[in-house]
Amino acid sequence: MIGQSVDRLDLATREAVVGKVVAQQLYTPDNLALQRIAAIGDSVKDCAQQLEANGCDPLDYEFSRLNPPFLAR
Repeated sequence: MIGQSVDRLDLATREAVVGKVVAQQLYTPDNLALQRIAAIGDSVKDCAQQLEANGCDPLDYEFSRLNPPFLAR
């Protein structure tokens, strides 16, 4: 899932990670960051530790909890 867009996760994968926290790089005009998953964990702290382990500054990322996908019936 790392490197993928949250919007591009298939339904089974999305349902498997409901409630997890993802980190995505903040978009600025200077970096033109793509909204890709950089870290995933049970908490912001887990994601921040993953980012730091990869040499990234967690302050350059936004964190959000994944909600269940919406299904049209």
